[in-house]
Amino acid sequence: MKPLVAFGAGKVILLGEHSVVYGYPAIAGPLSIGVVARGGPSRSCVLDVPVTADAAQKRMMRKAFARAAKLVGEPKVKVTLEPQLPLSAGLGSSAALAVATSRVLLQAAGQEPTAKATARLAWEMEQEFHGTPSGVDHTTSAEEKLILYRRVQAPAGVTGRARELKSPRPVSVVVALAGARSPTKLTVGALRERQARWPERYKRLFGQVGRLVTEAAKTVEAGDLEGLGDAMNVNQGLLNALGLSSPALEDMVFRLRSLGALGAKFTGAGGDGGAVIGLFPEPEPVVAQLTRDGVRCFASQLAGPRVQGDIP
Repeated sequence: MKPLVAFGAGKVILLGEHSVVYGYPAIAGPLSIGVVARGGPSRSCVLDVPVTADAAQKRMMRKAFARAAKLVGEPKVKVTLEPQLPLSAGLGSSAALAVATSRVLLQAAGQEPTAKATARLAWEMEQEFHGTPSGVDHTTSAEEKLILYRRVQAPAGVTGRARELKSPRPVSVVVALAGARSPTKLTVGALRERQARWPERYKRLFGQVGRLVTEAAKTVEAGDLEGLGDAMNVNQGLLNALGLSSPALEDMVFRLRSLGALGAKFTGAGGDGGAVIGLFPEPEPVVAQLTRDGVRCFASQLAGPRVQGDIP
């Protein structure tokens, strides 16, 4: 067997996290960094789990890998992972891992790792990682495009519909880490309990987020970055109203706005900490400033035309 290499992109959600689980739309884009998976000859189908993962993460990775491997006939390949993303930071690390791993498994099984085939296999792994995921993470990673995504209930189970959003202007974000991340299942579970207790109130909030996402999709396609940034700011306010933000996240949101972000919000599950994104026409000086201040951060272009000198 010749060596196999595949990449799974990380992701950020520009607008619509959490409400996407309840069938409302979300806008998500792929990052320039993610997870690299490599496949080599082996006597069995096996995953070499990263040493940086804790015991619980290792068990979950092996279980998810076994589930996907079984579906493609358990080809004799040893898959090793090279994570470029911080784990459990709201940047789709599990989806990136699932997509990269699925692409290697498909190749090892003699199948074409198309976006559709990859997404189908990665979805099986994501269910082991998250139980009932929305599907936006692995879809964004497999498509590697800025997408408008909606979760739908189909006869065969939960699936999603994605449409690419094209922008005449570059859509670039600075991603900064803040605080200590809460487990996604705890954050999602707490929100689900509040939603069940006060359904009408939370339905109104989710509906507001959904309408905001629809408006923001139009601003992307029109190249209206100022309008997109304003929508991001409003979305952050709604996420706070849903009880999902924290002082660490709010401090970073306002820090990015003070540095000139057109819009800033956390991305992912939220909770005590995680990733915050800021929309910047010129992100590089902001990354340099934050790095000097000791903030872990990077920039990524999610959509729009690329010119020489652009960030990857």
